[in-house]
Amino acid sequence: MKNLQNKIKSLAENYFKDTVEIRRHLHTYPELSFKEYKTSEYIQQKLTAYGIPFTSGLVETGVVGLIKGKNPNSKCIALRADIDALPIQELNDSGYTSKNKGVMHACGHDVHTASLLGVGRILNELKEEWKGTIKLIFQPGEEKLPGGASLMIAEGVLENPKVDKIIGQHVSPELDSGVIGMRGGMFMASADEIYIDVIGKGGHAALPKDRVNPLLIASKIITTLYDRFDRLKDTPSVFSLGVIKGGSVGNIIPDTVSLQGTFRAMNEEWRKEAHQIMRDICYSTAQEMSGKCDIDIKVGYPFLKNDESFTNLCFENAQKFIGAKNVIEIPKRMTAEDFSYYSHHVPACFYRLGVGINNQERKHLHNAYFDIDESALKNSIGIMSWLAINS
Repeated sequence: MKNLQNKIKSLAENYFKDTVEIRRHLHTYPELSFKEYKTSEYIQQKLTAYGIPFTSGLVETGVVGLIKGKNPNSKCIALRADIDALPIQELNDSGYTSKNKGVMHACGHDVHTASLLGVGRILNELKEEWKGTIKLIFQPGEEKLPGGASLMIAEGVLENPKVDKIIGQHVSPELDSGVIGMRGGMFMASADEIYIDVIGKGGHAALPKDRVNPLLIASKIITTLYDRFDRLKDTPSVFSLGVIKGGSVGNIIPDTVSLQGTFRAMNEEWRKEAHQIMRDICYSTAQEMSGKCDIDIKVGYPFLKNDESFTNLCFENAQKFIGAKNVIEIPKRMTAEDFSYYSHHVPACFYRLGVGINNQERKHLHNAYFDIDESALKNSIGIMSWLAINS
């Protein structure tokens, strides 16, 4: 296996520049969730050039490549990359700044896609030296409900051949380039979208009699909700409101005020209980203040739980490939990922790829200035190739 490891490292070195070029192309021409038509075509062109058979059209823009090694029926390991971008106007000034107005790969999906293409190229070249089948999943729509992962699963992406285990990676600017972060068990939270409409009775602000000010009701709802959920210490969850919309001028009481927020949790029973708590607070508060309230909770991605034994195996194999000091255990995260759907169907290992640029301020994900240390791409294609064939 040491000889095969060296071959993978050599190919990762050889294909590094090509992988960087692919990442820059994808970064220059990002596309929004479920509209990744040119991205899908580009992926198909690359797979064709590498001689990797594939099927396209899953959830319209999804692509699935298949590489068969020796004894291909012995196991099937899936590797997943998300391909969509975010509705953000990029503010970087580089040779690969987004040319699509208001769209940016600010979450690193360009890195994930470029990496998986590089992994496919390496594994296809070495397919006579490893056993089983590798399924390359290029998935649309990670950033938008209901999540491309759930739709691809519904369309059979984990079947024909049946997937035994699945691996995914996500860029992490918090970690230095060259470092991998892993965690077995519960890893990432579920994510729900909260929409609240507070309904009052508007009119002239100087004539408050017979008016019901929805701004006051909304204020009480907000403070009550935060008081309720901020008291929690033993249940890992987050309630947060990010939008308040209501009114147009200072001397008019509006009829309605709208709130938008999110709820994250790592326990399904508590998740459902929390939804009812939100509804009860909203309805009762509005009623007590002579108003009304509508609340819509859009249930989003489930929690992401890495398989303990599989992740431990990947942790050990990653250490063998890049050294023990470069593979670290990382804490749970209250962020969410639709890779979580896969983790509820087959044993999964979802890990973080360090892309932090040394001696520079780290630009966080979903930021108009987000960028990476591209040397991480050499690490990403090598480590995922090694993990795949040793799973």
